[in-house]
Amino acid sequence: MTRHLWPLAATLLLASCLGKTTDTAAPIDIRSPGSWTAVASMPTPRQEVAAAALNGRLVVIGGFGEAAEPVATVEVYDPATDQWEARAPLPAPTHHPAAAVVDGRLFVAGGFAGRASWTPLRTVYEYDEARNSWSTRAPLRTPRGALALVALDGKLRAVGGSSDTVSNAHEVYDPATDRWAEAPPLPTPRDHLAAVVFQGRLWAIGGRDAFLGRQHNAVEIYDPATDGWSTGVPLPTGRGGLAAAVLGDRIFVFGGEAPFRIFSAHEMFEIAGNRWIGKEPMRTPRHGTGAAAIGGRIYVAGGGTEPGLARTSVTEAYTP
Repeated sequence: MTRHLWPLAATLLLASCLGKTTDTAAPIDIRSPGSWTAVASMPTPRQEVAAAALNGRLVVIGGFGEAAEPVATVEVYDPATDQWEARAPLPAPTHHPAAAVVDGRLFVAGGFAGRASWTPLRTVYEYDEARNSWSTRAPLRTPRGALALVALDGKLRAVGGSSDTVSNAHEVYDPATDRWAEAPPLPTPRDHLAAVVFQGRLWAIGGRDAFLGRQHNAVEIYDPATDGWSTGVPLPTGRGGLAAAVLGDRIFVFGGEAPFRIFSAHEMFEIAGNRWIGKEPMRTPRHGTGAAAIGGRIYVAGGGTEPGLARTSVTEAYTP
């Protein structure tokens, strides 16, 4: 199945001419906004990456490289040394994949192959850090890219994404059996969403129908105890291409894009007030980036600095 993107070139040209930076519509936390620090730049500029924290290091996987060319690049950042290191590449170039770590094992699922046209993938790979190698695991039941992947209760859950259209697929993977199974579908089909595990539940955040389509502010929460979804407090502004991470008892979301807009927005979900509040905006507005919490900070690497395609190697760390 191939996803044809005939209007892509014209859309991206127009986006680069008309794009503007947008901050958050949420109330700003002026008492403790937190701070950003620039760290060593990622060696390979790219966007639409997957990212995860593995044994105290940030792993950034795949994406678009130069001239929107899909890459298999895998690079690891060590906060202790402020240095990057190249690791074994993915078995095939992939953009818009998703990644998560379960019980110390790093998995990468889905994404797209191709440049002028995008082919949604079912591929699932596991990374062996000790051997610096990748192995193929049971494929997704539904081929899709721009999906989200989380680890919950010792299993992986893949939600959303798109093939020919946006998907509400929700699949669960058991590493012990190397099998995927269907789970209650995501209530709002969407791609370019973010997802985290928070308070023992899966939170699916934001996303979109298409670059020029509906931009979702939906927050939907899956509870494994009830095997069902509920509705959370929506984002202040709907957008796709955002990243998210959990640090302590808080959810943080970063960046994103909407038609002809790029976001510097950085918001935190406040449990006590049951609301989203604005934190210090990203130094470098971007979308299609990767974020992970390591050692009391959240690292945000790569991404696109304009709507559409504008890869960067910028890596910044947020300290609450």
